[in-house]
Amino acid sequence: MSFLDGLNDRQKEAAEVLTGPLLIVAGAGSGKTRTLTYRIANLIAKGMAQPWQILAVTFTNKAANEMKIRIQTLLKQNFGDTGRNQPMIGTFHSICVRILRKHFEKFGREKSFVIYDTTDQKGIMKRLIKEANIDDEKIKYQLVLGMISKAKNRLGNAERFAARASNYFEKQVAELFIAYEKRLKDNNALDFDDLLLYVVKLFREHPDVLEEYQERWKYLNVDEYQDTNHAQYTIIKLLADKYRNLCVIGDSDQSIYNFRGADISNILDFEKDYSEAKVIKLEQNYRSTQNILDAADAIIDKNKNRPKKKMWTEQKGGDLIEVIHAKSEYDEADIIAKEIEDLMSKEKTALNDIVILYRTNAQSRILEEILLRYGLPYKVIGGVKFYSRKEIKDILAYLRVIHNPNDTDSLLRIINTPSRKIGQTTINKLHAFALGRSLTLSEVLNHVEMVDELRQGAKDALSNFWNMLIKWREFAIEKPVSELIKQIVKDVDFKAYLLDGTEEGEMRFENVQELASVATKYDGLEPALSLVSFLEEVALVADTDQINEESSLITLMTLHSVKGLEYPYVFIVGCEENIFPHSRSLFDEEQLEEERRLMYVGVTRAMKKLYLLAAKQRMIFGDYQNNPPSRFVYDVPEHLVNGGFKEDEFDSFPEGAIDRSRLRSDMDKEIETRQTAEDKFKDGDKIMHGTFGEGMVVEVRGDLVTIAFIDKAVGIKKFAANIAPLEKI
Repeated sequence: MSFLDGLNDRQKEAAEVLTGPLLIVAGAGSGKTRTLTYRIANLIAKGMAQPWQILAVTFTNKAANEMKIRIQTLLKQNFGDTGRNQPMIGTFHSICVRILRKHFEKFGREKSFVIYDTTDQKGIMKRLIKEANIDDEKIKYQLVLGMISKAKNRLGNAERFAARASNYFEKQVAELFIAYEKRLKDNNALDFDDLLLYVVKLFREHPDVLEEYQERWKYLNVDEYQDTNHAQYTIIKLLADKYRNLCVIGDSDQSIYNFRGADISNILDFEKDYSEAKVIKLEQNYRSTQNILDAADAIIDKNKNRPKKKMWTEQKGGDLIEVIHAKSEYDEADIIAKEIEDLMSKEKTALNDIVILYRTNAQSRILEEILLRYGLPYKVIGGVKFYSRKEIKDILAYLRVIHNPNDTDSLLRIINTPSRKIGQTTINKLHAFALGRSLTLSEVLNHVEMVDELRQGAKDALSNFWNMLIKWREFAIEKPVSELIKQIVKDVDFKAYLLDGTEEGEMRFENVQELASVATKYDGLEPALSLVSFLEEVALVADTDQINEESSLITLMTLHSVKGLEYPYVFIVGCEENIFPHSRSLFDEEQLEEERRLMYVGVTRAMKKLYLLAAKQRMIFGDYQNNPPSRFVYDVPEHLVNGGFKEDEFDSFPEGAIDRSRLRSDMDKEIETRQTAEDKFKDGDKIMHGTFGEGMVVEVRGDLVTIAFIDKAVGIKKFAANIAPLEKI
C-alpha cells in the first residue's frame, strides 16, 4: 500500500510526476497544499532527491510553516525518522534574504543589512520630499513609492527610470528615486523589492553563484504561482533553467494582486515557457457545498482569458445563496448582526466561524459600529497592524540601530524618543556636520566632541545616548533579543513614557510587553542570531499571519485579505456597481476581470453558507451613492438563490430565510436623529452593559459616558454612548 493512496486520482497523478516541468491547476479548496506536500515527500521517498536538493516557495510565513510540519509528519509516519535534513521551504523574500546574507559582499555591501518595511519607506520618502523642497500636496509619497516599487518589480533601477523620464513629474520622481536609493545604501538597508531585485542581479552577474544554487536546488516547487511578479518569475526561471524540474501550482481564477505587481501571464503562459510541461487539473473541492461552487463557477465563467475548469464536490446541494437587498449600509449591517445572533442561538455557531468581507477598508466602520451596538465581539484584519503601531516601531528602531549602527533613519527615530532634550536644531547641526565631512550620523555621535557648533548640554545628552547604545550592543552579545527589549524599556523608562494616565497609554505599554513575549521564541538561539532572526521575521510577517483562528471573534477583512482562508459562514457586503466591481474597473476589461476573480475568491471561501448583500443607498467616502446591485450577483443562477432581486424590481426588498419582520423599520431615521450621551443618560443612572454587567453613570460629556461598574475588576470605563451596548435599568 502506497502512502499516496490517501490522495484522489488527480492529486496522486500530480504527486507522481517527479521530473520535468509540471503545472498543477488547483481550483479553490482542492487540496493543493496537500498535493504539493505529498509530491515533495514522494521525491524523497523514491530517492529522486535528497531533501536539501528541494526548494518549495510559498507566499506567507504561515503557509511555509504549515508545509514544513506536514512534510516532516508525513515522512516520519511512513518512513521513520528522516533526520534533521529537510527541504528548504520559505517565502520568496525569506529565501532571498538567506541568499543575500551569504553573498551581499559581492556588491561591495555589508552582510548586516537591515530590511525596511512600508512604514520605514514612508518615513524616508516624506523626509526626502521635504529635503527637496517639493510640495507634498502635489507629489504624494505613496505615489512615488508605488512607482519605485513597480519599476523594481520589473527589474528596473533609478538610473534607468531617470533616463526614461519624459515629463517634469517623472523627472521629479526620478530625482526622489535616486535620493531614495542613496539613502538606503547609506543606511545599508534594503526594501522588500530589493530583496528580489538583488538576487536577480546576483544570479545574472555571477554565474558561479547561480550554478551553486541550481546544483543545490535541483527540484523546484512554487505555490500560488498566479501571484508571482516579474522579479519572482525571473528568479524561478533562472534557477530552473539547468534541470527544468519545476512544479508550479496555482489558479489563474484566483489571481487578484495585480496592484501589487502580480502578473497573471506567468501562469497563463507557463506552457509557452515550458513546451514539454505536463498539465494536471485539480477540480474536486473539499471545502464548499455544490451550490456554492456552482455559484462561483457561474460568476467566473464570464471571464474570457482563463483555462476552463469545473469544480465539483461530494457535498451535493447545500443551503441556497442568501441574496439580500438592504435600504442602507446601516440596514445592511443590522441584518448581518441579527443573522449572526440567529446563527449563534439556533445553530450554536461559533463567532470565529463567521467572516464579513468588503471591497474597501472604508466599509468596515459601520459594520464595527453596529456589531459594537449588539455586543458582538470582532477583530479587523488589515486595520492598524501590530507592528505598525508607533510604540512598536520605536522599540524595533532601537533594535535595528543596535544591530546596524549605520541605520540612520532608525537612529533619527529614537534619538529623542523618549525625550532627551535633543531638539531638531541639534539634529540639524549633526546632519550638516556629517554631510560636510562625508561621515555617517553614528560616526559623528561616536565623536560628538568634534562638533563645535553644539552647546555642551547637547553634547552631554548625545554622548549619554551613544554610551547607552554601546551598552546595549554589548548586552546583545550575551543575551537574547527578548531580554534586550526588556533592558531597553527599563533603561529609557519607556513605561513612564507610555503610561500617560489613559487607557490608551496602558494598551500601548501592553503592546510593548507583547513584543517582548513574541521575541522569546528566539531565546534558544545564539544571542546575535536571536536579534537578526527576530528583526527579519518582523520585517517579513504578513497581515494574515497574525490571525488567531482559535479566538472566538467575528472576523472583518477585505476580500483581498481573505485569500487562502475559509469560513463556514461568509457575508460579502457592498455588492453594488461602483463598489464591487469597483468604479475604476468599469471601463477597463482587464481590471473588470480581476474584480470578477476577486468575487470568485470571496465566494469560494464559504464552506456552508454564503450571503451576498447590497444597499439601495450607501454613504461612502463622505458621499451618498445610489448604485444598482452588482452584475456579479446577477451572474448567480436563480435556482441557487434564496431571496434576490430582479433588475426591474430595484426598489423591492426580497423575502427569504432571514426574518425581515425583526428589522426596525425606522433604522435609517434613528441614525439620522441620533442622540448624544447627554440626551440619553444622566449622572446616577443605573445601566447594564452587555459584557461588563451592572454599573452607574458617574459622568456624561458629549457622546461619552463614564461608568463605574459594580465588578471591581472592571472598575471605571468610558464609552461612546451610541455604540456601546448600554441599557438603563
